[in-house]
Amino acid sequence: MTTLAKNCKSTVISGLRYRNATAMIEWLCRVFGFEKQAVYAGPDGVVMHSQLTFGNGMIVVGSVNNGMPLSNLLKQPDEIGGAETQTPYLVVSDIDAIYARARIAGAKMVIDLEEKGHGGKSILLQRSRRTRLECWNLRPLGSTTGVNPMIVLRKA
Repeated sequence: MTTLAKNCKSTVISGLRYRNATAMIEWLCRVFGFEKQAVYAGPDGVVMHSQLTFGNGMIVVGSVNNGMPLSNLLKQPDEIGGAETQTPYLVVSDIDAIYARARIAGAKMVIDLEEKGHGGKSILLQRSRRTRLECWNLRPLGSTTGVNPMIVLRKA
């Protein structure tokens, strides 16, 4: 086991970029249960950096074009033929509850929640017809199969 990882809550953190990062942050908090640890706003509603926690994990969410050098190196799905560019994983205690919250939040069911032969569940949701494809993989708490149920969202 490596000794290079710092002894802290989360040692690997995904960085995600969205055109409307503020709306995505609010949606992730409301529907999935993320909590805002920090949100740093720039001019004109740009999110320079945010830290959202989920249990012991964390993601960083920012605006696509926040003026930082990294912005020029990243692409959104509509810029590369619709292919997805990010797929975070969540370990959840109740995948059905998150599914229900997504429905209440107005997500359109493109492929409804279904049981998979490997023991997982998957769903394809679309928040609105104008938004991009995004994959979120969820695994039930205590699962030892190594197979992740997947929720795929279409988001802004």
